[in-house]
Amino acid sequence: MEGVDVAFLPEDFDVPTLVAGPSFRIRPLTVHDVVKDYDAVMSTREMLWEQFGERFGWPGVDLTLEQALIDIAWLQKEGQLRRSFTYAVLSVDEERMIGRIQILPPRQSGVDAGVLFWMRRDVTGTALADELTDFVEEWAISAWPFKTICFPGRDLSWSDWLTSRSS
Repeated sequence: MEGVDVAFLPEDFDVPTLVAGPSFRIRPLTVHDVVKDYDAVMSTREMLWEQFGERFGWPGVDLTLEQALIDIAWLQKEGQLRRSFTYAVLSVDEERMIGRIQILPPRQSGVDAGVLFWMRRDVTGTALADELTDFVEEWAISAWPFKTICFPGRDLSWSDWLTSRSS
């Protein structure tokens, strides 16, 4: 479905706008988050490059705050158009960006959506990382109208995700 300009959710589905866990808050990423997001991305850039860089060219060592703003504005618009949904994972007080979650249209038959998520380097390997991973997996199933979800880079290889196309 790559390049398709249609929503992949039923029109009457209410997209989640705020989810509060005991140690974090999840809400749509907006341009107002650019400074916190940029800090999270750049402090975790090497790890994110290992995960996404070769495939997506992101985040480059030369990523600027201005380009980050453009990228976030694009992601925010995609959510408004209901084509994909990007969430900020924040500390409970929303002062610190912990990571991001993206809900994406399927790229293969038999899958309703793909879920990507990442966390700051200093969060990985902690109890918070385990809590967040469990929460995201459950939230993707319980709060969204999808029967079959894949987690590219986790339960589906990146090469399979990138080379497959929905029928």
